[in-house]
Amino acid sequence: MESSGYRPHAASKSALDLVRHIANADNRFVEAVTTGVFDPSPGIPETVKTPIEVAAWYEARHAENFAALTRSTPDQLTKLVDFRGMMRRPAVMFLMMGLHHTIHHRGQLSSYLRCMGAKVPAIYGESYDSAEAKKAAQA
Repeated sequence: MESSGYRPHAASKSALDLVRHIANADNRFVEAVTTGVFDPSPGIPETVKTPIEVAAWYEARHAENFAALTRSTPDQLTKLVDFRGMMRRPAVMFLMMGLHHTIHHRGQLSSYLRCMGAKVPAIYGESYDSAEAKKAAQA
């Protein structure tokens, strides 16, 4: 994707870096529950370079992690996990932390879309662009 290098400010992540971060972190938070360890190391290989490749990596990794999560025991869910030396929480709390993290960054990414020339999809209900598309389809 030509615009995957877009960043709204020099201090901001590029769109592709943000997509990689979301995909990696979504999996890391679930893995903290299933393994009992929060591993902050990069999980996406450097060879995964395009949004389509990131989506394929995410889909495969998430499927494995979700399957492992469904097999979690009460002991796994309540085990204290250290988060980068900043706090220790029961593993299950990492699911909510991961959800909040991804909501934040997906919102950030959605704010890039129009600037990149794309349409903003209906994420949490109708967006301006999805409403306009609906009007056009009805006309």
